[in-house]
Order: sequence, then C-alpha cells, then structure tokens
Amino acid sequence: MDLCSLIERNAAFAPDKTAIAFEGERLSYAAFAARIDRTARALKNELGIGRGDRVAILSLNRPDYLVLLYACARLGAMMVPLNWRLAVAEQLFILLDAGAKVLVLEQAFGGVLPELERASPGMAVVAFDFTPPRGRTFEYLLASGDGGGRNPHTDLSCPLLIVYTSGTTGRPKGAVLRQEALFWNGVMSQHMHNMTSNDHVLTVLPLFHVGGLNIQTTPALQLGATVTIHARFTPDTALAAIARDRPTLTVMVPAIIQAVSDHPAWGITDLSSLKAVATGSTIVPPYLIDRIVARDVPVLQVYGSTETCPIAVYTRLGGDLSRAGSTGLTGLCCEARIIDQAGAEVPPGTPGEIAVRGPNVFFEYWGNADATRDALHDGWYRTGDIGLCDADGYFWVRDRKKNLIISGGENVYPAEVERVLLEHPDVSECAVIGRPDPRWDEIPVAYVIRRPGCRLEPNELRAHVQAQLARYKVPRDIIFVTDLPRTALGKVQHFLLKQLDAQSRTQGETS
Repeated sequence: MDLCSLIERNAAFAPDKTAIAFEGERLSYAAFAARIDRTARALKNELGIGRGDRVAILSLNRPDYLVLLYACARLGAMMVPLNWRLAVAEQLFILLDAGAKVLVLEQAFGGVLPELERASPGMAVVAFDFTPPRGRTFEYLLASGDGGGRNPHTDLSCPLLIVYTSGTTGRPKGAVLRQEALFWNGVMSQHMHNMTSNDHVLTVLPLFHVGGLNIQTTPALQLGATVTIHARFTPDTALAAIARDRPTLTVMVPAIIQAVSDHPAWGITDLSSLKAVATGSTIVPPYLIDRIVARDVPVLQVYGSTETCPIAVYTRLGGDLSRAGSTGLTGLCCEARIIDQAGAEVPPGTPGEIAVRGPNVFFEYWGNADATRDALHDGWYRTGDIGLCDADGYFWVRDRKKNLIISGGENVYPAEVERVLLEHPDVSECAVIGRPDPRWDEIPVAYVIRRPGCRLEPNELRAHVQAQLARYKVPRDIIFVTDLPRTALGKVQHFLLKQLDAQSRTQGETS
C-alpha cells in the first residue's frame, strides 16, 4: 500500500464525488484517480521516473499539483515543491541540490529556464500552460504515456517530499518526508478538525508549503472529502468563496486573518458554513483570534514545522479552547516535550526547547548529514522553538530559540514584546530583534509599521510597552518602516531583519 491507494479507495467508494474544485471546474474522485494513473504512467515510461527520483514543481496552486504528488507516491518518487516567490538563483540552487530529474512548471515562472539550461541541460522540462523551448507540455506528456504505472515495492516507507526550509544562516535545507509522515499527519488533522468525508476544505495557502499542503488539503483528500483550491490568496476571492462555496474548514495564517478581517466585506460575509478556522505558522496575536471568534467561528491552533509535516501539537474542535495563547496538546500520533540544553525533559511550566518524535517527523535533510545529526537525537527532532508545557500537557510557544534576546543576563522573548506592541491601536505590524550592545550583550529593537494616517512617536510607544513589561524588555530603539521581510506564509524573517539592521548601522557609521 502507498499513499495513492487512499485516493483509489475513495474513488471506488464515491466515484462521482467532487475531490477538487478549481476556478469553476470540478474533478471527481474517479477522474482524480484516473489522472494520477495517467501521470504516473507518463512519468515512468516517458521520462524514466522511478523509485527515489526527484520531480520538481514550480507553479501556483492547481489540481495537477496534487495529481503530481500522488503520482510520485505511486512510483516511489519524490516531489520537490519550489517556492515561486524565490529568486531564480535560489530556485536553481534547490533544483541542483535536490538533483531533480524533471521540472514541471507554469509559464509565469519560466524565467528559471535559461539558467537551468546552462546549469543542468539534462533536466527534463514539462510545462502546464505553454510549450517550453526544450521539453513538452503536461497534456502532451499524459497523452503519450502508456504501459505500467506502478513500481514494485512502493509503500508508505518511501520518501515522498523534499521541502526546502529557509535557514537562518547559509543555504536552505531540504527536509525529506516519507509517505507515512503524510499518512499519520493526516490522521492527526482528521482528529484535530473532527474531519469527515462530508467536509469541504478551502485551501488558499500555497501548496509549496507544508501548511497549505498538509494541514487540511491532503488529509481531506485521503479521507474522501472535497477541497476547493485557489491559485493564490487574495482577501476578495477568499471571502467570496466562503460565502458562495460554503466550505466547512480553512487554514488562515495570521497575515491572512489580518487581510480578510481588515477587508470591507468582512462584516457582511456569511461565515456560518465554517465549523472552524485553523491557524498557526507563527505565534498568533490574540486580537486576530478574537476577530474570528467574534463572528461565532471557533479557532483551532496548530503547532509544527516543515520537519513535522507539519502537525505536532494542536487544539481540537470540541476540546478545551479556553486557555488563551495555548497551541494545545500533543498530537494523537506523536510525542512532544520540553527539554533543556542537555536534552533532558524539564518540569511543567519551565521554558525550554520543544522536541517532537513520531512517524510524522522528517527522515533527514537531503544530502546534509551534519544538519540531520544536529536536528535529530534518538528520533527526537529539536525544533529550535522555545515553549513551555503546563501540568495538564498544554503547550505555549514563546519564540524561536535563535530569536531569543539575552540582555544583561535576562531573557527577552521578541514575541512577548511584539504582542504588547500590537496592542497599541496605532501599530499595524511589528518585529522585535536583538542588536549587539557592548554593555548589555544585546538590546531589544523594534521595527514597526504604523497604521495609515497615524503619527505615532517612539517615546509614546516605549511608554506603552513599559506600562506592561519589565524595563529590560522595552525596545531601546524603535524604527518605523513600511514593510518587513517575510516568508511565503507571512511569517517575519527575524534573521533577515537582523542582517538589515546591522547593514543600516554600518552604513550610518561610514557615511
């Protein structure tokens, strides 16, 4: 049995049921399974894809993104999803590092092809919506494929995904996820959401990220539910789809919650079909959760990372949602604990590093044995996140370990300071970093985006923070900006902000 078998079984049970809806078109489970079969045959017989080969994809969300995933599962191959927001040089690094045998892409991202031709002329190219200078179209590939479409000895132990994570230093690392990781992640998602085959998931997050792919999308398909996918997120189309298509579940990271709840249509959009909204990716400001709860929609929090597929800790629909700020209990099919520097579990209520172990955890970093050894210890993945767990087993995430600021021997968690800053009515967004300091080792510094039309001054904002936090946590410097460096899911990249801060101070000293 491989992961594709679940799609085939759902097609047998409910062949005419809609598996995927996209831009007014519907793909039934029978048609979905048949297209996966044709894709697997074409990859195997036309392009020589077999067990262990890598197939990269560079595309906005579309049904064939998921077709390709399950075709790779059937063949024992690995899909490498590429972040379309990356620069061509970054995309090229991933393609070469993964040793991709095939690149499947859409025309909007064809800018990588000239560089690819120079760096790897032997890599096959398949295009969704245009005829590439060298290669063929996806539809032509499917029409020409024939013969067997399943490789022997393919099962859940086969690696399926190599998802590259943006590292805080150096090059990104490719986290290898086995088919079994997606299977058990799916079981936990189904438990978290009380998901059934009657559910309807709206996916607006990018499928190149495990959040968009695996928090609800693949769990829903593996259970026989319906998924509506959007090519990319916009608040207009997301709100219109909720009102029109009546989904029961969706995932919204904080940046998306901010965008939809600031939209003029937010207050008049019918949200009554939603039995829950899941959120995570970063620490979620309470005021954003309150906006959704005020519309009578429960909010579920999920904690995890690329390396955990991503579900590891979560609050459950119908469970205790009263513990403000908690990201919930350890997932149904894994273990999680808080450890100290030596790897020993710490007492309840004591901050430490979050560690996760289970079948959902990644197998290795592709071609990077040193990074794998640093991250995995006796099966436990050390996440690099600081959190605590209470006596009842509920987790709170404080911050990234690498974001921790040690000022005069005291720990300052940027997320805590950011939470207080965001409570000021004139603050739209913010990020807090540590800046080297000869006296204190580090001092907290805040980068702040003001709400339009506001004339907020640094001293006013410092006074606001000092009224709620210890003096050593108050930002020594406040810089007003119009934008912050972010990941594809809107998470602020603190390490890039640190680099920009250091560069600006160096330029200031030399000017």
